[in-house]
Amino acid sequence: MTHSLLAVFAHPDDEAFGTGGTISRYAAQGIKVALICATRGEVGEISDPLIATPETLGQVREDELRCAAETIGVAELIFLDYRDSGMSGSPENQDARALINAPADEVVSQLAAIFRRIKPEVALTFEPYGGYGHPDHIAIHHHTVAAFHAAANPGYQPEFGSPWQAKRLFYTAIPRSFFMAMKEKIKEAGLDQENQGPLDNPDLGWADELVNVQIDVSSTVEQKWDALHCHRTQFGPGNLFRRLPEAQVKKLMSTEHFALAWPEPPIGLRLDDLFSGLD
Repeated sequence: MTHSLLAVFAHPDDEAFGTGGTISRYAAQGIKVALICATRGEVGEISDPLIATPETLGQVREDELRCAAETIGVAELIFLDYRDSGMSGSPENQDARALINAPADEVVSQLAAIFRRIKPEVALTFEPYGGYGHPDHIAIHHHTVAAFHAAANPGYQPEFGSPWQAKRLFYTAIPRSFFMAMKEKIKEAGLDQENQGPLDNPDLGWADELVNVQIDVSSTVEQKWDALHCHRTQFGPGNLFRRLPEAQVKKLMSTEHFALAWPEPPIGLRLDDLFSGLD
């Protein structure tokens, strides 16, 4: 049986940091990987004004994601066409086009239709906090979980086709130990330890003991690294990961972590990969 995976994220570059190595690893094995991106990251950072302007950023980031998706072997890339909502408390939160302002049933119905069309065995998205609390990450988490179950409900939108029950739903689960290691590398490198954004949050990261799958992606970390470089507006020379020694960063990035969200795992469950035990 040919396995299939559907990843659902909010912005271009979300796919690379936490799952780029895993996606590339599975794609190399012949597993079909589809990627949904809810927005084009229209209000993200611009590392170099020669690359993009606020007016062109959405199109530029779409192109960057297409580059990254090709690099890691994504077979199908789908945009939902919502607008980046910006960080919590920013003026962009009020934009009517923003993902966080989209009616939940509208987003869920789009996602459920895609689930039924693609019929993935395994789906993955952000955990409930969205990695570091970005409003769009949290929103797409809720919408994806709802769509995962709606797609399997025979009474839900029969015009979308036959119900589809994916066998597993995973959350990307970057563990606290990763962020602790990052802070240590920052200290060792003598970089400014103040104003490190999300890293300043002491509760950042998924509890290590709740990680169910730990995947060694050292064989595809170069593809992951190249995919990150596709995202030039976000991954410029000033990016924290670019300011640390490359070998150290690649070593940190060579393991990716996931938590099984459905079916609910027994305490202490450990799987070798996302498809372990599936026929």
